[in-house]
Amino acid sequence: MNFMDEIVALCKRRGFIYPGSDIYGGLANTWDYGPYGVQLKKNILDDWWKTFIEDRDDMMGLDSGILMNPKVWEASGHLGNFSDPLMDCKSCKNRVRADHLIEKSTGKLADGMSNEELFEAIIKENIKCPYCGKSEWTKPRDFQMMFKTYQGVLEDTASEIYLRPETAQGIFVNFKNILDSTRARIPFGVGQYGKSFRNEITPGNFIFRTREFEQLEIEYFVHPDEVDEKFDEWIESFKIWFHSLGVSASKLRLRWHSKEELSHYSSKTVDFEYEYPFGWGELMGIAHRGDYDLSRHMQFSSVKMQYKDPVTNEAYIPHTVEPALGLTRTLLIVLLEAYEQEDLGDGSSRTVLHLPAKLAPIQVAVFPLQKKLNDKGAKELYGQLKSHFRAEYDDSGAIGKRYRRQDEIGTPFCITFDFDSIEDESVTVRCRDTMEQERVKVEDLIAYLNKSLS
Repeated sequence: MNFMDEIVALCKRRGFIYPGSDIYGGLANTWDYGPYGVQLKKNILDDWWKTFIEDRDDMMGLDSGILMNPKVWEASGHLGNFSDPLMDCKSCKNRVRADHLIEKSTGKLADGMSNEELFEAIIKENIKCPYCGKSEWTKPRDFQMMFKTYQGVLEDTASEIYLRPETAQGIFVNFKNILDSTRARIPFGVGQYGKSFRNEITPGNFIFRTREFEQLEIEYFVHPDEVDEKFDEWIESFKIWFHSLGVSASKLRLRWHSKEELSHYSSKTVDFEYEYPFGWGELMGIAHRGDYDLSRHMQFSSVKMQYKDPVTNEAYIPHTVEPALGLTRTLLIVLLEAYEQEDLGDGSSRTVLHLPAKLAPIQVAVFPLQKKLNDKGAKELYGQLKSHFRAEYDDSGAIGKRYRRQDEIGTPFCITFDFDSIEDESVTVRCRDTMEQERVKVEDLIAYLNKSLS
């Protein structure tokens, strides 16, 4: 079993991530987040929100709708530019992305190539179908990546609308509302999280690329003269944040986009890339979107998107720096970094998730040594701890198996309430990472855990 397979198996076994619609044989590339997975995801989201929204005086939040007026996507350029060059294998009928096929087969970037150039490159290199091994291709065609749906009761009379492919446009179309209803002064930013949908043709690698995903996006509005300074500040801020999630610096690198691969709205983009088990891949991007979005929405809506500086009286359309990442992709790297198959040196091993305490789904697990101790103080202790920490109570099975289960969940501390606890009012605290045990007075336990979990 390779490393990625081990992660997938652990996620299902311990209730982090399940295949979508599992009892019906699943639905390709859909995933459901179980009790521990949804808590881990929420903890990452909460930490992002606190770090980049709540703790900063120049940031505020927004929650815009998934469904938007179709003119939004016309103005943003998604209807004209948001498509993939897809081609079919004439032999096995499988459909693939032409640019990804070239990049995977030759190691050369194919961004910016026309469909004709893509086809010529595939024929010249004699690139074969990854499914059947033959080289019989249709010419690439552009396929719209946005999911289309209908607004109205009857499909034939309803209006065509789209599920949003990004959360960013909700921020741009509310720019004037935010200026009118707050005392926002540039530079300032707006953060938003939520579901986005992209009809990807090549999803895969577990939750690395999915058609339904959650984005954490910031649009930071700045004076055009301050773009480079703020751009660099956001790079450093996210380096620090990823480190706080337990991500190794050696597993991260920056990759600047070439001129040919820049998005239609971007004049400068850098990706944080992570070394996944399947190779280096994108984790997040930071883009200078210029004044493209606000200018386009002003053009299409006839609503002014200018900002007037209250001190200098200068009126201008702000430029935007956009740090954007996927929540579930961030969750994936947290799991990859935390996972260890540890050799205990006595011929045995254990699986453990070394999750940072602030992210761990369960921070403290309480075990009565035997079930008869449930009503002797163990349950009462659990109730006290639950009001301070994310806690779980487990009285089933041998104590060693309970430790191993909590190791796999990533619980930093396990507390055993034994028969001596009734007399000496102390409990045994076992540390996940060192497996060392310490006797601690119950009256000191909350302070002890607060210090250890900080």
